[in-house]
Amino acid sequence: MLQPKSSTPIADEVHWSDSLTAYDKAHFTTYMRLLDASADNASDEDMAQLILGIDVTREPERARKALRSHVDRANWMVTTGYKELFAG
Repeated sequence: MLQPKSSTPIADEVHWSDSLTAYDKAHFTTYMRLLDASADNASDEDMAQLILGIDVTREPERARKALRSHVDRANWMVTTGYKELFAG
């Protein structure tokens, strides 16, 4: 099974903030992978398993919640959060 690329463990839910967090920076690649997979119509199960590294058979509820939380944060990153990356 593929594991997440970040050395920071995947949270069950992303802590919400109106600014970039250390977690966001550590999981930027994870967010982009989720957005790419979503655009390619990957299933929720595949994204949770292959990108977040959560066994959807053993932890279906955790997988669902973590995926929703990370996809929501990824969408925030590309609509709002990215501005902080380019701020001087």
